[in-house]
Amino acid sequence: MIHYEHCPVCRAINIADKFVVKDYTVSGEEYMLQECDSCSFVFTQDIPSADEIGKYYASQNYISHSNTQKGLINSLYHRVRKITLASKRKLIITQTGLPKGKLLDVGCGTGAFLNEMKAARWEITGLEPDETARKNARELFGIEASPSQALFQLQPESYDAITMWHVMEHVHQLHEYVAQLKLLLKPGGRIFIAVPNYTSYDAQHYQRFWAAYDVPRHLYHFSPPSMQLLMEKHGLQLLNTKPMWFDSFYVSMLSEQYKNDGKGNIIGAFFTGLMSNIKALTNKDRCSSVIYIIGKQ
Repeated sequence: MIHYEHCPVCRAINIADKFVVKDYTVSGEEYMLQECDSCSFVFTQDIPSADEIGKYYASQNYISHSNTQKGLINSLYHRVRKITLASKRKLIITQTGLPKGKLLDVGCGTGAFLNEMKAARWEITGLEPDETARKNARELFGIEASPSQALFQLQPESYDAITMWHVMEHVHQLHEYVAQLKLLLKPGGRIFIAVPNYTSYDAQHYQRFWAAYDVPRHLYHFSPPSMQLLMEKHGLQLLNTKPMWFDSFYVSMLSEQYKNDGKGNIIGAFFTGLMSNIKALTNKDRCSSVIYIIGKQ
């Protein structure tokens, strides 16, 4: 178990309890979320160590590690993924200014995004901690992903684009990862980090039932200011942000189940997701999930 005496981002000691959140996916255990008064960063307190965390991913409900389409939510996730993969590919090409290049996907899951980029003639490298997900990537797409710790053996300044799609919130070595991403990035390259946004409308609506808290797998919970501060501490610059419009609906569907003892409420989830996106139209940094586009200073 890891207990924080200070904020993991800014190191301030003025941290306060936010509320208790339950693990609805695997264990049923409860965890306190704490918030830093100095930088607004929120983190899960008393988390399992890196050696202990594996058992909390052992569920067919953990979509990024499996290819199951059982159930309405899983089925919708895979249908929407076809659209989001294409939009991510276009984002990479637009933001790097390169029709093809070298890409590193950290936490590549079953390899769907890497396969999308491979089809676009990019040279790809994938890292994934879960052995079953790596096996699925090999069987589904012929992609040989490496274990995550290989990140620290890669050659400096090797990649035009580095992506972490809903991965940064999972890594125990937060500062070590950010420093290594900077080291691996070519001059003029871009880092793309997508994470849930606890300042979104849907997060505020569902509070402790918000599915994107996903304790204890989500160790950290970012706001745009805390992400910017983390990057600046490592000599990186936040260049732009992009909203992830589908996430509000997916997260709201899960949140309704958590709130109602496993009973879904599709209509309620739809309207909450829609309201979240409407509010984010005037401020994209209030979207349910945000893509941060980052370069070297």
